[in-house]
Amino acid sequence: MQLVLRMNGLVAVLVGAIMLIPAAADATHARPFLLSAFLAITLGALVAVAARRPDYRSFRARHAFPMTTFAWLTAGTLAALPLHLAGLDIHDAFFEAMSGLTTTGSTVMTGLDRTAPGLLIWRAMLQWIGGIGIIVTGIAVLPMLRVGGMQLFRTESSDTADKELGSAARFAGATLWVYAALTLACALTYEIGGMAPFDAVLHAMTTVSTGGFSTYDASLGHFDDRFIMGTATVFMLSGSIPFVWYLRVWNKGAWRSEQVAIYLASLAAIILGMAAWLALAGLAEPLDALLRAAFNVVSVVTTTGFATEDYTAWGAGPVVVFLIVTVFGGCTGSTSGGLKAMRLILTAKAIFADLRRTLSPSAVVPIRYEGRAVGDATLISVVAFCTLFLITFAVVAGLLGLLGLDLLTAVSGAATALANVGPGVGDVIGPSGNFAPLPAAAKWVLAFAMLLGRLEILTALILLTPGFWRR
Repeated sequence: MQLVLRMNGLVAVLVGAIMLIPAAADATHARPFLLSAFLAITLGALVAVAARRPDYRSFRARHAFPMTTFAWLTAGTLAALPLHLAGLDIHDAFFEAMSGLTTTGSTVMTGLDRTAPGLLIWRAMLQWIGGIGIIVTGIAVLPMLRVGGMQLFRTESSDTADKELGSAARFAGATLWVYAALTLACALTYEIGGMAPFDAVLHAMTTVSTGGFSTYDASLGHFDDRFIMGTATVFMLSGSIPFVWYLRVWNKGAWRSEQVAIYLASLAAIILGMAAWLALAGLAEPLDALLRAAFNVVSVVTTTGFATEDYTAWGAGPVVVFLIVTVFGGCTGSTSGGLKAMRLILTAKAIFADLRRTLSPSAVVPIRYEGRAVGDATLISVVAFCTLFLITFAVVAGLLGLLGLDLLTAVSGAATALANVGPGVGDVIGPSGNFAPLPAAAKWVLAFAMLLGRLEILTALILLTPGFWRR
């Protein structure tokens, strides 16, 4: 517990220090950030000092469950302070902050075109920090906890860190450099496309982090520009690919990756199918249909959530497809949310293997992933995670329904929160809607669902089991 308290104290100090950036950038509206920074730094320092210096040698994997969950919850709560002091109700402020930090991108704020620059900077910073935060969590913590088959990614990332970069610290530093380089490249490309520097930097931060916050109510539709749509598509995709893969390509020129190859091929198939629908339905010319399909499919699958139009107006078929792919997500080790390509690949392989065993009971059907044999324990972990995801989704959707939301809003709201996507489906929370009309209780449910989804569900839910605290 001392280690958990100390870590949360340090997280509070860090969040408070980061608040000084939007305060300095927008001195006219600095008061909410200065007050919040003072509170966060003071409370964080007191907690860190009050906690006795922990014995790090006694650290065990089980300690990472409360440490990770409470660190994200502390950061999200403190991040809501300046939003609340700037005028948002406490439930709206917590929802917006958690949506930003988990890179979900759902928003309750309107009038973004006229919002103070400091608040826009803070929203973008939350998503950028949340993006690198989940990469670090995914590389360092979740594989150690063996959550949902993440131990496979631990092998992949540790190979890269130990053999190619020499140490975990250098590996983490290299990952940050890749993240920053992609963000800079995205910002420069946006600026070439005609964005003002302010918009270019903030949209780059929320594009590479696959977050989706914008500085305009109309999102990227405000710019109505094909070049910007294409740029967003490329860099949303870049954020959804494992950052370990970038390091492997840079250090060894090794492009081969089963996860990346299947992920990109699947995306291409969905995009081509959606483009064909638009063209055959007479909704767009072929090239325009391909661009619109690519942007919107990539935006949803990578869990970014940028919008240029209401794709639910394309017809019943696309609505069903978008609702399904909402939970897919990008690759493991990326900034994306959702089930992740790795788990979907392993689940498909397990199903086909079981079918072959049914036809030939004596057959030995090994399952391999990225060139390595996958053990039964890992497969059970993956299937258990997918089952838990569906159960949690049903519970969240049920709660939203009990709180008065219609069926489509409740179902798509639960899916978009757990998968950390952003917009849902329907007139209320769809691409042209907003989460502001929802009742306060529904916003609290969705905010905690975002946190559950970002922490791979089990990391947080295990703290609710009496057995965890008895041991």
